[in-house]
Amino acid sequence: EYIMSMNELESKCRELRQIQNLIAEAEQEAEAIKDGIKAQLTAQGVDELQAGEYRVTWKPVSTTRIDTKAALPDVVERFTTITTTRRFCVA
Repeated sequence: EYIMSMNELESKCRELRQIQNLIAEAEQEAEAIKDGIKAQLTAQGVDELQAGEYRVTWKPVSTTRIDTKAALPDVVERFTTITTTRRFCVA
């Protein structure tokens, strides 16, 4: 098993941080584009448009969930499971 030197590890962390920053910037750009498309749908008063080969929809979606704090707390406790995962972070 290959073990990186401290210089290699630091370099990989720097590279990771740079890529994460690029991803964050791209996600911000994507959100701005989405907001512009949503504004167009809103301006036209529709929740669906055809834009060339693309069909754009922005429709309400309803979700039903049980309020676990209000509904039978003893039953909720019996059926609650705890999952443990490992979180990776470079600070």
